[in-house]
Amino acid sequence: MSDSKEKYRGSCDECGSPKGRVHYDDGHWYCYACELYGKEEGEYNMPIQEAPIKGVINNVLSKGSSEPLSDRHISLESVKKYGVTVSNNKHIYPYFDKDSCHVANKVRQSNPKNFFVEGDLGSGQLFGQNLFSPKSARYITVCEGEVDAMSVFELTGSKYPCVSIKSGAASALRDCKHNFEYLNTFENVILCFDNDDAGRKASEKVAELFEPHKCKIMSLEFKDANEYLKMGKREDFTRAWWSAEPYTPAGIINLRDIGSQLYEEDFCDTCPYPWEGLNEKLYGMRTGELVTFTSGSGMGKSSIIRELMHHILNKTEDNIGILALEESVRNTAFNIMSVEANTRLYIKEIRDQYNREQLNEWEQATLGTGRLFAFDHFGSVTNDEILGRIRYMARALDCKWIMLDHLSILVSGQEEFGDERKSIDVLMTKLRSLVEETGIALLLVSHLRRRTGDKGFEEGKEVTLSHLRGSASIGHLSDAVIALERNQQSEDETEANTNVIRILKNRYTGDTGVAEHLYYDKETGRMTAIANPFAVEQQSNDTEDDLPFEI
Repeated sequence: MSDSKEKYRGSCDECGSPKGRVHYDDGHWYCYACELYGKEEGEYNMPIQEAPIKGVINNVLSKGSSEPLSDRHISLESVKKYGVTVSNNKHIYPYFDKDSCHVANKVRQSNPKNFFVEGDLGSGQLFGQNLFSPKSARYITVCEGEVDAMSVFELTGSKYPCVSIKSGAASALRDCKHNFEYLNTFENVILCFDNDDAGRKASEKVAELFEPHKCKIMSLEFKDANEYLKMGKREDFTRAWWSAEPYTPAGIINLRDIGSQLYEEDFCDTCPYPWEGLNEKLYGMRTGELVTFTSGSGMGKSSIIRELMHHILNKTEDNIGILALEESVRNTAFNIMSVEANTRLYIKEIRDQYNREQLNEWEQATLGTGRLFAFDHFGSVTNDEILGRIRYMARALDCKWIMLDHLSILVSGQEEFGDERKSIDVLMTKLRSLVEETGIALLLVSHLRRRTGDKGFEEGKEVTLSHLRGSASIGHLSDAVIALERNQQSEDETEANTNVIRILKNRYTGDTGVAEHLYYDKETGRMTAIANPFAVEQQSNDTEDDLPFEI
């Protein structure tokens, strides 16, 4: 076969490399990024050979002589063992099918550097597989390339089977799947892939094919096995080979191995709640947590969020992100200023009672800090848009505390998953992952599902986790769930304006129950802690259908 010449370079469909795939005039291509090859359709000046016919194989595939691969330090004995030949500055690596028929060659040219395939490599087994019978030894080593397989064979004293996948790390899983029955006959499968990201990822994917402890992954100090051979580090390689660790899926660790890390505190920023009752149960707010606030309609969820934003602004030097989906950024700004001013500036008639100098003073104390960032939205927004804005606030704006008000509006009207429950499941999972990814504290507002019966949430009904609207995932994925209860219909002024703050979930300490009573002052718009104003302890109004999950 004549030498092929490069026609052009382009992107690789397999690995995505923009210029890694080289197309040759004989109709084949090769990606130097992922080491995959292939044939192209159409006519070329020198069409690539079709798969050779058994019986006339020697007439269609290149031949050569048995010579040591001096540049790779591969001995003549290993060359003869694997049937590798040399011809005109080319190394020819033979591939055989399950019937031990020579069906393909992988040809490597060193100067100029080139690579091409003769025959049908797809029908070939692993390189070297024809040399070692199933169950012929306790150990078999799988490498990323032909030279590495021969290198391992020499480094381990030519005692154990060594084979190679066909087209680099990108084909590792596919090649090992196709030859799994063969590999699985050995008691131990050692993976010796290249010491790079592609090699490590490929090792993990292949290892998952086998039962626990059968597959072991080598940890290499140098690039690959051939580097050890060329550097004369036989003992170092042998030590690494025998020390190969059984594959353990990501996320599974032996607690024995955490050592001194056991007493190293996980870093997180904390901020106390503005009300002592919540601090006694929750020990403050922490970054890296998702806290959900819930109640019936008009119970004060947004008021609590305003109080928390203002409190964090004064108690920390951190940036704060606000995604209030039912109000404009202008109203959000006045709401925060209102807490500072101790009056309801979000009402125009009240705001007009103050001169611009006084308003500017409150504005500078809040908005003027430059630490508040709000989401200015128009119309409906998608879940991905919200997730993207939260990630931007966390990553680009360094917001450690982010408020999302509220969850239900995000999934209402979205039919991607067929119903609200599934939509909430997906969104909560993504929000939880985002908290883990960014380390933010996410304060989330969620509504309760509408109930039928004699007494609703607006009449003081006790809230449980089963009342969360849409999905049990809200409770499962939140670190804390805080409910507000208030009898808005009470004829008693104090009772009608007092929220019972109930902790429904507390992952940090496990302490739940009533934490605080907050009185809403209509004059100031503030929520302040008061002593329990109720003479008789509130009784649960749960019915028999109040299950720990929504049916």
